[in-house]
Amino acid sequence: MRVITGIARGRRLKAPDGLDVRPTTDKVKEAVFSAVQFQLEDTYVLDLFAGSGQMGIEALSRGAGRAVFVDSSRAAINCINDNLHAAGFERKSEVIFRDSYDYIRLTRQKFGIIILDPPYRHGHIAEVLPIAARKLEEGGCIICEYESEAEIPQTPEGLTLRKTYRYGKINVTIFESPLSEENNGEAETE
Repeated sequence: MRVITGIARGRRLKAPDGLDVRPTTDKVKEAVFSAVQFQLEDTYVLDLFAGSGQMGIEALSRGAGRAVFVDSSRAAINCINDNLHAAGFERKSEVIFRDSYDYIRLTRQKFGIIILDPPYRHGHIAEVLPIAARKLEEGGCIICEYESEAEIPQTPEGLTLRKTYRYGKINVTIFESPLSEENNGEAETE
């Protein structure tokens, strides 16, 4: 596992041991970040159910301003800290050892990109997605990675479904929060 592109390109990352940890493949990671490349610059990223932290680290490498990594596994937290050190992103990151549901419910922070890659076959996406939608900045997006046999998550209120990508046994669905006319440059000027 490695950082694909950006300022930390080629840095090796490690994954914590465990049955629920499945590092995202380079092919899927490249496709995801190609889809959101114009939203990355200086944005605030949340990597929820972070595992190794590789998705948030990839976002930082490609220009995200700051990232928060949340996981409830001590092994995952140790791995994330090691990977942030290896990539040189400790100062741009916050690592939180906490239940992901508790964090997303209680945080007052808004994020430009939220990455949801929870353990498969537990229904986490359907449960956490509506909560995450309320923590998304206007114009931001939520990236959901889940098993291909699962149903595409329902679009939360206030978001639009951008696209679902299929990669063998993995689906990635991206939802976005539309910009208001005022912030989209479409408002009438006097």
